[in-house]
Amino acid sequence: MRTDRNNGSLYTKIDGKVATIEFGHPASNSFVSELLDRLTKEFEKLSDNEEVNLIVLKSEGDRAFCAGASFDELLAVSTFEEAKTFFSGFAHVINAMRQCKKIIVGRIHGKTVGGGVGLVAACDYAFANVNASIKLSELSIGIAPLVIAPAVERKIGVAALGELSLAPTEWKTAYWAQEKGLFAKVFETTQELDKELDFFTHKLSGYNAEGLMEWKKVLWQNTDHWQSLLTQRAAITGKLALSEFTKNALSKFKNKQ
Repeated sequence: MRTDRNNGSLYTKIDGKVATIEFGHPASNSFVSELLDRLTKEFEKLSDNEEVNLIVLKSEGDRAFCAGASFDELLAVSTFEEAKTFFSGFAHVINAMRQCKKIIVGRIHGKTVGGGVGLVAACDYAFANVNASIKLSELSIGIAPLVIAPAVERKIGVAALGELSLAPTEWKTAYWAQEKGLFAKVFETTQELDKELDFFTHKLSGYNAEGLMEWKKVLWQNTDHWQSLLTQRAAITGKLALSEFTKNALSKFKNKQ
């Protein structure tokens, strides 16, 4: 299912004990503030749903998984508070995923940029196909991946985070991401991905819900400080987003489209 709504779309389907969240936006599944807020609330709601043991996060279509932050909305922000609020949206989503009582499995079917990489890193397990290249492009537009860095570093380490972020125009392959720990499994086709994802999630969701919940706490231990850290990082990013460099970079990108 695709959408042409400017604020994006969000759908949740529950099959047995597995809830599948599908988000979308006509601009390569990028995120506007409203969509980030809706995704945060959906994770919070499903966290307390006793009928659900596991959540799958996917995006619509067959091209990009997620293009990160909406460039249109970034160009529109004019005050520090607006910019801080926008980047706080990513902070809230990552914290909601971190605190969610359910295991979250990502289905990554295509290219992923910036904040999208942060969402993948916040998943507890991720399936991808060979088209799922990744890039952290933030430095090239005058900001930095400050908000998502803790989640990405937790998965791939400081060295790989540096390699990824300091080459902001360079795509890393799905197999690179798997080698570094971002993806658990990579498949040659989307059909293979979906077949294995379905088998994996329905098997895992049949395990003891309390056991899954307690194990997730262990996987995310020592991250309680993220509640304040990511918000602080959002404020710094918001300040950078208002710079002349960033505004010019975003305008040039838009003009090329």
